Amino acid sequence: MVFTRTDSSGDEYDPQYDSIAHRRKRRRVQTRQEAPAAPREVSKTPQPEILTPESLFAPVVTVLESDVHVLEDGEISFEQYIEPFLLEYSQAVLQAQESFTYTDIITKQPVHPMSRMQAWRILEDIEGKRSSDLLDAATALLRRKLKLDPSPLRRLLLSTSNNKEPDRSLSPMPPPARLPAAKPEVLDALYRIKTTPYASSFLSRLMGFQHSNTPGVIACDWNTRPPWIELMEDIHEHFTFRHPDAEHLRRLEAPVEYSTLRRDHLPQAHELLNRAFWSGVDVTDSLDYSPEQCTIIATYKKLVVGAAFLSSPQETYITYLAVKPGFENAQIATSMLYHLISLNPHKDIILHVSTTNPAMLLYNRFGFKAEEFIVGFYEDYIESQTRGSKNAFRLRLRQ
Repeated sequence: MVFTRTDSSGDEYDPQYDSIAHRRKRRRVQTRQEAPAAPREVSKTPQPEILTPESLFAPVVTVLESDVHVLEDGEISFEQYIEPFLLEYSQAVLQAQESFTYTDIITKQPVHPMSRMQAWRILEDIEGKRSSDLLDAATALLRRKLKLDPSPLRRLLLSTSNNKEPDRSLSPMPPPARLPAAKPEVLDALYRIKTTPYASSFLSRLMGFQHSNTPGVIACDWNTRPPWIELMEDIHEHFTFRHPDAEHLRRLEAPVEYSTLRRDHLPQAHELLNRAFWSGVDVTDSLDYSPEQCTIIATYKKLVVGAAFLSSPQETYITYLAVKPGFENAQIATSMLYHLISLNPHKDIILHVSTTNPAMLLYNRFGFKAEEFIVGFYEDYIESQTRGSKNAFRLRLRQ
């Protein structure tokens, strides 16, 4: 069953009609019944014209707020409504631009804010150049500003502080000064530097000394005063006396730590062993053969100052034992050898030592005994100009 209804105009209402057409029809009917609005009174007294966003765009806003379906002659397109106001709109845009125009202090040319269409065209040109070639700094900056603020004129008109004067205290930025050309000998000397020793690096000063909480630490010696530490303290005190008014940092006391080999020790350990013995020494494989039992590393504030190595827990052959220059005669080698022997109890320990090496006295104190004299043991390792003897003793510590 279908229900129909007849209203006062005699038209039948059908639910299947288009809802939009129905609303327009009823709006037209209701509008005809409204009484015509009274004309507005126009003041005869001339008022001074004040430049505001409302006065510039009031005609356009009035048309946009009006209902286009209230006329009796039928619907009219938007172009027919807006066409009489295009001239006024263009004049309002030009007047708004002129109101915000000022003279640039650098180029002495009049400058006014861009409209949205002008900004869009400039941005389109920049994007076209960007796809084919790289943009310079000024063009890239302009592109980013247009992306962030595509309509400066609209922003100024809608802003409550549009009467602000532009800042006149700006001054042109001076061109950057030309740097003097670098000397070739300085560049050559810098390019020849391949690595920086940890003792002279910024990392050693940045890290300094921190109390180690790693399980690999075996012992800490606070009583040892190597010559290098004494020298650094003398230099610090001398500088403090010479410059009493300057701000001086307090030197932190640090012990000599004895720990097992870690991977971060390898670069400094290799440098130490290459200087003490011969080039090409590599102890990286010691990390794979029980380093907690076969390696001892002495460090002072993250600086490796001594190293001692056994070949393996089964062979117990001392391959290397060395102390960094400046840290001699401070019982560091004695402490490393003591800890190395303590980590391998009840095992015979064997080593070879040059006949002219002062370390013979150290090994004798620990009970090492000479078993064999070998002629030319170090011929394949030591250079011919070396003053040390190439012959060696084979020593054994029986436990």
